[in-house]
Amino acid sequence: MSTDRSPAPDSPFRPDPGPRDEARQFVLPLVVRIERAAPPARTDALETAARAVLVMLTDERSVGEGEWARAVRDWQDARIRKVVRRARGAEWRRAEALPGITVTGKSAEVRVFPPVPLDGWPRDLARLQVSGTDLDDPDPVPPADPGLPTLWLNPGLGMSAGKAMAQAGHGAQLAWWELSPEERRSWHDTGFPLAVRTAAPAGWPALTTGGLPTVRDAGYTEIAPGSCTVVADHPALRHRRNP
Repeated sequence: MSTDRSPAPDSPFRPDPGPRDEARQFVLPLVVRIERAAPPARTDALETAARAVLVMLTDERSVGEGEWARAVRDWQDARIRKVVRRARGAEWRRAEALPGITVTGKSAEVRVFPPVPLDGWPRDLARLQVSGTDLDDPDPVPPADPGLPTLWLNPGLGMSAGKAMAQAGHGAQLAWWELSPEERRSWHDTGFPLAVRTAAPAGWPALTTGGLPTVRDAGYTEIAPGSCTVVADHPALRHRRNP
């Protein structure tokens, strides 16, 4: 049996056109707070964005008959698009006034909003910039705890922090979809701990062929269509494939 984890024909992450392209397209907006005097660390911003996606998926307003549930269902029935924009000062305060959820990390603040039509962004979000999300890690990033769900970034791709945040969110979402109800509950109840790290070049081929959820980018921005961007290495999924 092949261990290739290329998306299925109807996958929301498949780069070529498929049935999901016929549906109305939605996008999940995320806004990262980047103040000039105190920008967040890059890795913390990536991890916070990934957790923000999981928080949105599991919020009571996003499931069942919740007020955001229809938008979340429509978004997941089409392509899974996420766009990260930046805000500071008054821009951030206006973003905070819109319905959404702010998720905080050690230094990062990311606000995630319910999905909106691709051509129907709220004005205060549409005016925010996508560019300018380049961030650095001022201190060395420690190795990921092997017991944590880890989202491994492709070491051969140069992505802006905003692009990498969206891709980390994709990886977290793929991992979530593959977990059992009990595994989901455990991850949720502990606050969605996770790590985002760039894989070692020598170890990347094994990650992409190890049967773990893999994100292949549709190529709308920055990188070529079909590029493998993230492998979601959740301990429960790893154990399931390597008992």
